[in-house]
Amino acid sequence: MSLRLYDTAARAVRDFTPLRAGQASVYVCGLTVQGRPHVGHIRAAVSFDVLRRWLTAGGLDVTYVRNVTDIDDKILTKAAEHGVPWWAWAYENERACTRAYDALGVLPPTYEPRATGHVPEMVTLMERLIERGHAYAVDGDVYFDVRSFPEYGALTGQRLDNLEPAADTDTDERKRDPRDFALWKGTKPGEPDTASWPTPWGRGRPGWHLECSAMAGRYLGEAFDIHGGGLDLRFPHHENEQAQSRAAGADFASYWMHNGWVTLGGEKMSKSMGNTALVDEVVQRVRPIELRYYLVAPHYRSTIEFTDAALEEAGQAFRRIEAFVKRAAERVGADAGAPVLCADFTNALDDDLATPAAIAAIHDMVREGNTALAEGNERAVAGTLGSVRAMLGVLGLDPLDPQWAAAGADDRLAQATDGLVALALEQRQAARARKDFAAADAIRDQLAALGLTVEDTPQGTRWELSR
Repeated sequence: MSLRLYDTAARAVRDFTPLRAGQASVYVCGLTVQGRPHVGHIRAAVSFDVLRRWLTAGGLDVTYVRNVTDIDDKILTKAAEHGVPWWAWAYENERACTRAYDALGVLPPTYEPRATGHVPEMVTLMERLIERGHAYAVDGDVYFDVRSFPEYGALTGQRLDNLEPAADTDTDERKRDPRDFALWKGTKPGEPDTASWPTPWGRGRPGWHLECSAMAGRYLGEAFDIHGGGLDLRFPHHENEQAQSRAAGADFASYWMHNGWVTLGGEKMSKSMGNTALVDEVVQRVRPIELRYYLVAPHYRSTIEFTDAALEEAGQAFRRIEAFVKRAAERVGADAGAPVLCADFTNALDDDLATPAAIAAIHDMVREGNTALAEGNERAVAGTLGSVRAMLGVLGLDPLDPQWAAAGADDRLAQATDGLVALALEQRQAARARKDFAAADAIRDQLAALGLTVEDTPQGTRWELSR
């Protein structure tokens, strides 16, 4: 492959060379299921879904792991506030995350492990760290000794002496160094019995960082290609993951990738700040495929400001592509044309997934395709359609994919709508046949007022949503 990716650890774009020929292994941090996902959360899933699709398009067999953090301080707190068991709260929000992934066309991972299902692997990892002198147990807690590992801070380019204390426990007096972080948290009074597991050091539950190292090792081995996640996870989460994994003797990730934030009012979208746009709610007013286009169109490392105006602009741009695809499919058939990726598109994605340039290449081809439609050049239409659909497929944006045909729609309502519009068009055609053009225009104007654009073509009358 000629793919080049920005590696956070190297702070540079590097040629991507997989550890095993013909294969690619990817671990992406999934969500802590303390609440329903917002658009900022889903951006990470969409960004790495594009990476996965591009690796697959390049001929690689991709093993893609995305975890679920289903035990955490915040989950316990939220569940208690709502008077439900922590595991029920976690599962309800895990299902909301799955809904969001599915709505935005994110492919299911190869494996989607839950933290609570991998405590034995976590215990084994802690035992290795203690044996190697990189961790220690105190009164049921287990901590990673950051001073025992000289490479600590390498991922984010920070010096240990400049770092603040780890803010993951309220028991700093037990630590050898305030910057030591918790691998395991002993059970505390008042916590539910179901939120703890037995270990050689007593009952308790895992620290956040330990979970991902154990699950990545379980499914991808001690060395794998790419570790991904949001920009906010670089420190402390990913720094701590790398430190504990390498201290235990694993090579861990060869490349680190991080997607940029989605901001709202200039601030990072987050639950704690209350400035979120929940995916469940946004897809009620924006078509999911248009929301995906909005998230895919900027470069994955850029910051996106979430506004209604930006969503509408993205929607208009996507609808121009969609209109060509549907018109061309009506003219020559949906499967006409070879699925050839144009050079500009390929070069763009090979350049650290430069989706802005990739989408520009699609728009260029759409303009050529519209010209071919206008000229009646069906051979050119078919060739362009095949290429455009192939490129859209890599980005997860092919409007003719069955995923989108049923996305968010009630089949009975769609059938009823189609029937009513067809009836109105029949009445319009009858008015035109008897040369009652005023009535025909009135029907067209009424449909336009409802948000439908009517177009008369040599192949017959067609309509589409105009918003």
